[in-house]
Amino acid sequence: MEDESVHRRDISDEFWSKLEPMLPGRKGSWGGQAKDNRRFINAVFWILRTGAPWRDLKVSGKS
Repeated sequence: MEDESVHRRDISDEFWSKLEPMLPGRKGSWGGQAKDNRRFINAVFWILRTGAPWRDLKVSGKS
């Protein structure tokens, strides 16, 4: 993984390698390119696991 802040709850590299080709926003696909699809997917799974509202996600650069 590129990001050094990998957490045990994040999706595995194996799962990501299967999921990534199916997501929009990847390089070479139609439309805009996403900044970090993996981070977004990890956030979605966190929301589903915890039941927390989106506003509880940490925003980069803010605390």
